[in-house]
Amino acid sequence: MYIFTSPPFNWKPSPLGSKNHISLPPGDPTALLDELSATKEQLAVSHSLIAEFRKKLNSTTLLVEALLTELRSRHDGLAEKEKGSDPMKLSSVAMSDEVMLVVGPHKLPLGYSPRMGSDEVYPPVGGACLRYQEELAQYMTYEVGGECPVDDVFAQRLMLKGCEPLPRRRCHPKSPANYVEPTPFPKSLWTTPPDTSIIWDPYTCKSYKCLIERRKAPGYFDCKDCFDLEGREKSRWLLDNGGLDYGIDEVLKTRPQGTIRIGFDVGGGSGTFAARMKERNVTIITSSMNLDGPFNSFIASRGLISIHVSVSQRLPFFDSTLDIVHSMHVLSNWIPDAMLEFTLYDIYRVLRPGGLFWLDRFFCLGSQLNQTYVPMLDRVGFRNLRWNAGVKLDRGIDKNEWYFSALLEKPMT
Repeated sequence: MYIFTSPPFNWKPSPLGSKNHISLPPGDPTALLDELSATKEQLAVSHSLIAEFRKKLNSTTLLVEALLTELRSRHDGLAEKEKGSDPMKLSSVAMSDEVMLVVGPHKLPLGYSPRMGSDEVYPPVGGACLRYQEELAQYMTYEVGGECPVDDVFAQRLMLKGCEPLPRRRCHPKSPANYVEPTPFPKSLWTTPPDTSIIWDPYTCKSYKCLIERRKAPGYFDCKDCFDLEGREKSRWLLDNGGLDYGIDEVLKTRPQGTIRIGFDVGGGSGTFAARMKERNVTIITSSMNLDGPFNSFIASRGLISIHVSVSQRLPFFDSTLDIVHSMHVLSNWIPDAMLEFTLYDIYRVLRPGGLFWLDRFFCLGSQLNQTYVPMLDRVGFRNLRWNAGVKLDRGIDKNEWYFSALLEKPMT
């Protein structure tokens, strides 16, 4: 310490054999002792602080251990309660390895991603899936790499409960026997596909002939005559009666020619709206559910694009990208008001400025028309281009049941 704090001096090695190897220059011993005393006092203070920190660290460690013990105790107690009371908690005891693998987080192989803001990713699975743990476990029970169970009806019921999107599975869907190539386009638009094109196990009917003839059967079936391409489907949207039924050509004329290019049909049945638009060089994606009928397969067989999503699902399109959105019958008063308003705002979101929303035969009660749905559409912010309403008479005028059709525009500004 003296050497490095004293004034500079020249050091020269002593001759060999000398007892003194370093000659220290003369200095002030009092100053040196003062410096050493001060340093000693500082070291003593540092030792005292370190001892105090150690004491606090030991106390903190004991506190953390006590808290962890308490949390484990509470977690174990809650887990027992949640089995019967809180369906949103995912019990690792009840879930299979395959379920935990598909819903759990996965570490990114390359580490933290600035784009994601995380070093792990969660597969997108509908939040409501966790409310139905037994059904979710059943859906995820299969032989990995083998053939998937034919559980279309069960899976769709899960979707309609809100388990959407369903988790991915590591199995192969059953393939139809004697599959043949599809009918070439554009003939496919109006051709019933061969029965060998799909798996019929999930459906009451086992052939397209059965589905076509179902229009004559008593009782209710979803989109009862949609599969009869030579029946009412053949004339849909061709004529405009000036009332509830709008014609496609009249709707397209409301926009500059060629500016309606791509769109979406909400709950489009067997895809006839998309087929009519395709004939006019407009590409329409159709959403449909397979309610006791192979609607999605039928749409695809016509050379059209279908997506198997419910009306509850957020539309899988980016903001302001579509020229037109159409919906017939599906958007009606069976949807809870709050849920319907979210859906309408979502349609507004995906339409480009100047895009069209064609609301086709919306069903409601007379009391709901002006009290609920007109104000709701006004809140969303559409501009009204055309509006028609009419009484639904097939069950009697006393029921006060109404349809209304509307052609709405997303404002340019």
